Amino acid sequence: MKKHYICFLAILFVSNAFAQQSKPQQIVNGFLDQWHKDVAVADFDSYFNKLASSSVFVGTDASEVWTKKQFQEFSKPFFDKKETWNFKAVQRNIYFSEDEKTAWFDEVLDTWMGLCRGSGVLIKQNDIWKIEHYVLSVTVPNDDMKNVINIKRKKDSLYLKKLKGK
Repeated sequence: MKKHYICFLAILFVSNAFAQQSKPQQIVNGFLDQWHKDVAVADFDSYFNKLASSSVFVGTDASEVWTKKQFQEFSKPFFDKKETWNFKAVQRNIYFSEDEKTAWFDEVLDTWMGLCRGSGVLIKQNDIWKIEHYVLSVTVPNDDMKNVINIKRKKDSLYLKKLKGK
């Protein structure tokens, strides 16, 4: 009986959370969930068709700021070998412009790298949402920040020199 009660509460909680979302939030949530599913099953066309032609994808490495074409070229070998990534959103916040033609979001993702954060901007073109900008970040617990800073100090220094042209 206790298991049934817990299951009932879990279903009630999830359905209540979903019911509290507006229709536009539900649509954007579904769009982003499907985008993550597209890459998980290595559906190159579906995944990249959700990106606007002028989109930018910012990866976890400081050097990874890609146009759509550059990101496609980087990603194609992974899709061809069916060795893509599988990110699942475990929490997401979605916000809209007044005319509901622009949306921005942040999400916590369960990934092979542990928890990551995705954030981005979507635009509505002819009633179809497109990702205009996406940023993927690795989360770092505050208690571990000093260790992470020490680990990346040398590579950060080299990259800064490169950016400054020295």
